Amino acid sequence: MSSRLGFRFLNNSRFAFRNASGPFRRSGAQGRRFQSSDAGAAEQQSTFQRLWNGPVGVKTVHFWAPMMKWALVLAGVSDFYRPPEKLSLTQNGALMATGAIWTRWCLIIKPRNVLLAAVNFFLGCVGVVQVSRIYMWQRSQQGSSVEAAKELEHETAETAKGVASQAETAVKKAAEKST
Repeated sequence: MSSRLGFRFLNNSRFAFRNASGPFRRSGAQGRRFQSSDAGAAEQQSTFQRLWNGPVGVKTVHFWAPMMKWALVLAGVSDFYRPPEKLSLTQNGALMATGAIWTRWCLIIKPRNVLLAAVNFFLGCVGVVQVSRIYMWQRSQQGSSVEAAKELEHETAETAKGVASQAETAVKKAAEKST
């Protein structure tokens, strides 16, 4: 008896879903199920309306935050012309880490914000370039500082020898005059 009851319930449920009105009804020639009324309206909107009214649209912070963050990318690009000894390693390291972390996070969160992911990707790239410039400059300074120290040592030794020979000649002249 219970199997018949379950079978009747299943058949009645199928019939109810097939003939239901609302989101379960098939919509005309498209034949889609579970279509909401918003989906049809989104197809009819122009590109500008979708940009304006979308979840990452112009009216939201999800659009304007990446626009403002492009200023950081442009500032980093303008620092390409500065000498590496005037750049901050910690600042550019933070930009690199921020770009890497937030690029991934922007693709996970809802609504997915590709514009923010793009600006963070470029911010990370700028950070990588600047950190590598600073690192290469520091490595070149370590090699040249050893060479510079050796050159300074030789110059100091030569100067000391010159001063010592001048002192010896002055002592000899003073000894000859006194005798």
